[in-house]
Amino acid sequence: MAVPEQGMAECAQAFGVPATEPDRTARHSISEVSAVSGLSAHTLRWYERIGLLEPVDRSHAGQRRYSDADLVRLAFLTKLRLTGMPVADMVRYVELLRAGDGTRAERRELLVAHREEVRQRLADLHATLAVIDRKIDHYGEPDRPVPGETTIPEHSAQDRKSA
Repeated sequence: MAVPEQGMAECAQAFGVPATEPDRTARHSISEVSAVSGLSAHTLRWYERIGLLEPVDRSHAGQRRYSDADLVRLAFLTKLRLTGMPVADMVRYVELLRAGDGTRAERRELLVAHREEVRQRLADLHATLAVIDRKIDHYGEPDRPVPGETTIPEHSAQDRKSA
């Protein structure tokens, strides 16, 4: 199904970081939101069902219509998911958000804890990348043995049969 270019452009703009309060007018189709967010229509419906999104408005024909505010929330949720936040923690965050300003400290604590987990994973990935870089460097120098690797001598078919 083709998505009109103007609708897609508006949807993509709304999915980014808004400069002002996002518009709450329901106007983006599920196919536009799916294309811009990278989330499948099934995932979008699931996010609504488990409460990550508010109930989405419907057109007169019953089709979901997302607002810019929905897209802003989806963009943030996508970042949380991309950084490995469990869906249960995402749901907890949204529940706290719905509960109002009295939960700001709890929301902040949840995000600070998640940030620390992300930083630890980044440090682990950097260390792993350094190991891979060293291995690549060793392969760049011919006739130099690579630490941690041993060559396995080839055996003839007769040797394998007798083993």
